[in-house]
Amino acid sequence: QVQLVESGGGLVQAGGSLRLSCVASRRTFSMNTMGWFRQAPGKEREFVAASVWSTDVTYYRYYAESVKGRFTISRDNAKNTLYLQMNSLKAEDTAVYYCAGRVTTSGEYDYWGQGTQVTVSS
Repeated sequence: QVQLVESGGGLVQAGGSLRLSCVASRRTFSMNTMGWFRQAPGKEREFVAASVWSTDVTYYRYYAESVKGRFTISRDNAKNTLYLQMNSLKAEDTAVYYCAGRVTTSGEYDYWGQGTQVTVSS
C-alpha cells in the first residue's frame, strides 16, 4: 500500500502563490502517473495537473485549461515528492487539493492522499 501525504495548503490573497507538496511512501519513479485534483464545496472533484512518464525517457505534463500558465507540476524522484507550484491564484482556485498516483499510463488512479485546503481570498 502506498501512502501519499499532501502539505503546503493555506490561506492566500488573490494574485498570490502557494506550493503544494505530496510525499509518497514508495519511490515515485515507480508510479507512471502522478497528479493533482481538487474539489471545491458543492462541486465534483476535478483534474488539475498530471506528470506522466514516457518511453522517450521524459515526463510529460498535462494541465486543466483553467490552470494553464499559472500552475506547474513537477516531481523529485530522489525525494519521492510531487509538487504543484500555484501562481496568480484566483478565488475560484479555492478547494481541497488531492495528490494521486497510478502505476499505469491511463485508467483509474490507484492511490490518493487525504487532501490539503487551499483558500484564496478576493
